Amino acid sequence: MQLVIARSALNDLLEIKAYYTAQGVPEIGQRFVSTILEKAQKLTDQPDSGRQVPEFYQQQIRELIYPPFRIVYLRHASVVSLIRVWRTERILLLPDDEA
Repeated sequence: MQLVIARSALNDLLEIKAYYTAQGVPEIGQRFVSTILEKAQKLTDQPDSGRQVPEFYQQQIRELIYPPFRIVYLRHASVVSLIRVWRTERILLLPDDEA
């Protein structure tokens, strides 16, 4: 399986880094982003390891919980698409072209 990172997820990761940099702890932001990407890469071997996202009731929209983040991805036959990385307290919305 191949991992693809959607623009929406890339923007989320950049925002995470920017937030922690603005807070004066850029190393924490970098650690979060690195760990999130490591977890996403593992999905290529275990694409069904994440749970189905409860808001959508669709088998292919899945997530891993890495507190305080939700790592949301689409599971396809040969591709795992990382689509969002959001804090767990936020309401989950998908880009129009991803749902």
